[in-house]
Amino acid sequence: MSIDRLERVNALLRREIGEAFYKVFAGDPIDLASITVTKVQAARNLRDATVWVSVFGHESERGAMLRKLINKAKELQTLINRDLTLKYTPRLRFELDGSIEKGDHVLDVLSRLDIPADSGDNVPPVVTEPL
Repeated sequence: MSIDRLERVNALLRREIGEAFYKVFAGDPIDLASITVTKVQAARNLRDATVWVSVFGHESERGAMLRKLINKAKELQTLINRDLTLKYTPRLRFELDGSIEKGDHVLDVLSRLDIPADSGDNVPPVVTEPL
């Protein structure tokens, strides 16, 4: 399978899995607004796929939310099989992705380091030249 096609399949799976969460967890008391599918990496033979999810907030409940996703993987695969036409429906493996939280931390640190423009400091502007 070409790499370009695999990237399109990954994007399609990412979108479908995100939409399927709302169907599978319809009656469960889980905050779906805090769960984001950040990346899907399907194997070249489409038999397996790793799904990275980010749980924003709910720091103490991340493990429990990830376990709920793992327990509902078969139902998610069934919905994907029904909605998509693929040669194989991949087995889903969920991983916790901390990149959004790391990015928020970096932005928070940068905002605390931000020097106001009217502070009167004689700081020369940073000039960047194109490479």
